[in-house]
Amino acid sequence: MLVLGVDPGTATTGYGVVRAVRPGEAALVECGVIRTRARDPLASRLKEIHDGMLELIARHKPSVLSVEAVFYAKNVRTTVVLGHARGVILLAGAQHGLLVHEIPPAEIKKAVAGTGAATKEQVQFMLTRLLRLKSVPTPSDAADGVAAALAYCMGAHLARLAAHQPAAATRNLTMGRRGA
Repeated sequence: MLVLGVDPGTATTGYGVVRAVRPGEAALVECGVIRTRARDPLASRLKEIHDGMLELIARHKPSVLSVEAVFYAKNVRTTVVLGHARGVILLAGAQHGLLVHEIPPAEIKKAVAGTGAATKEQVQFMLTRLLRLKSVPTPSDAADGVAAALAYCMGAHLARLAAHQPAAATRNLTMGRRGA
């Protein structure tokens, strides 16, 4: 399974492509960023992000798009503009029929580093360990995209699914995850 993880942003959108090799083991395929120019109109920047996503999807053909869910910034404008970027990213995934998962930042941290309160440095350290990398993916936005993909591979989506299942199904889902 190939997962495209994305850390949305209007200036810099980080991404990571991770291949789930087998349960508990994953490999980094590619990571990087899509950058836009601050002086360009918002519509042009959103088009660049969308086009970049379409190019990544066409090149790698992932089956899953794992996107960091929206967080609430102190500045309302920042939150709204970030929502626009997330929208074009989700649209690109939907246009290609990808399974789209939105994972809250705390769940990404918990899946990768073991705690939802992990620092950025702790998450980056665990990325290098779990993916057997020599160094942390750079820039940090790319590392965040890799973390979103890895969180999906590590089962962050299962906790959410379990919350919406009847008790017996949840028990089976949880037991399957532990045995994996």
